[in-house]
Amino acid sequence: MSLKSLLIQVLIALACTGIATIIVPRRVPGRLLGMALIGFAGVWLGESTLSYVYDTYDWPIPSFMTWDVQGILIVPAILGSVTVLYVVTTFLSWGRYRR
Repeated sequence: MSLKSLLIQVLIALACTGIATIIVPRRVPGRLLGMALIGFAGVWLGESTLSYVYDTYDWPIPSFMTWDVQGILIVPAILGSVTVLYVVTTFLSWGRYRR
């Protein structure tokens, strides 16, 4: 992996997390580093889930789900980032809950 490829992946991860914060309006813990980590986790979750569903159930994948930039599928990455952001912020808010 080259430095250029890594930089593009970081930018895509940040963009996916930015879109995820629009869909799920919550504060991202850790600001920029948190956005990058949630984006990377979202990219991994989205692509692995799409691959699992395709391999296990052999469902046809719609064409908009295969839009990619530098080999990263955009729509599954955004959906994965939304899921990771929701789960992370939910668990963090449970820790702050007081009776």
